[in-house]
Amino acid sequence: MYLCGLQKLSMVDYPGKLAATVFTGGCNLRCPFCHNALLVTRLHETPELPEAEVLAFLERRRELLDGVVLSGGEPLLQPDAAVFLRKVRDMGFAVKLDTNGCFPDRLAAILEAGLADYVAMDIKNSREKYSQTIGIPGFDTAPVEESVRLLAKSGVDHEFRTTFVRELHTAADVKAMGQWLQGAPRYFLQNFADSGNLIQEGWHGFTALELQGFADIARPFFTQVELRGID
Repeated sequence: MYLCGLQKLSMVDYPGKLAATVFTGGCNLRCPFCHNALLVTRLHETPELPEAEVLAFLERRRELLDGVVLSGGEPLLQPDAAVFLRKVRDMGFAVKLDTNGCFPDRLAAILEAGLADYVAMDIKNSREKYSQTIGIPGFDTAPVEESVRLLAKSGVDHEFRTTFVRELHTAADVKAMGQWLQGAPRYFLQNFADSGNLIQEGWHGFTALELQGFADIARPFFTQVELRGID
């Protein structure tokens, strides 16, 4: 596993659990508003973290932590992600996986093997605007759509989430995403915030009132709709 970061304690990354978050390096997308360029386009500035060191830390925290989050970057870019999750699972931790949904075969293998208790999948925008939003011209959304279908039939607890950027998202996009994902258990609207570590500058979030309006548009399509990143 190509690991580039470890947050030793988080109370927000895994709903309802005290967790450690493990970050993989690299991503197949180039979302210009990405808040973690150090794990995407600036990997040469980010030291690799030995897997053995991460696993040793988790072993020492078995009685103190409830779960482990595997995030990125894009974790499923790593061909041995399932092997790593098996090691984490064997320690007795609950597992949350963060993914952009571009690797449905690897996601399917993890779901079928029971290696994830919760999956958070990013939905970048309406299908019509995916290429623009992720910075990849001509992007085929078929793998992402397949991952959505896999989660829907998996029985594994999951959420979909979108980071909203003023220059990229509209009310029409919210409705289109709702129609696409209709029936999903949870949808979270995350407001863009400039981390100071962006792939590209010049992006802005929405006001709390504007984002609440988007949430109202989304509510008819999901069991639960909530906002994140609003003070």
